[in-house]
Amino acid sequence: MDEKTKIRPTARSRRWVLQNVAVASAGAALLSAGLSKPAEAKASQSIVGYQDMPHGKQECDNCSHFEPPSSCKLVDGTISTKGWCLVYGPKAAG
Repeated sequence: MDEKTKIRPTARSRRWVLQNVAVASAGAALLSAGLSKPAEAKASQSIVGYQDMPHGKQECDNCSHFEPPSSCKLVDGTISTKGWCLVYGPKAAG
């Protein structure tokens, strides 16, 4: 093999680059959606990827942002206890 066809050990795959671009884009969207605004401003469900079903054991009912019976401190609209989104944060043990 000549020098041009060798793969460098530090080269990143296309999948790695696309995944990291997607993560960075999601973070930028969350910031521009209003999560950095005053507490009364909430992000839309579509911006945070809200879904009406859990993500493994992660669900709104055990999220620190969930406000019973069907609200969230960070996300606008009606929230299911069995829902999940990208801003999920587990409740503190205790």
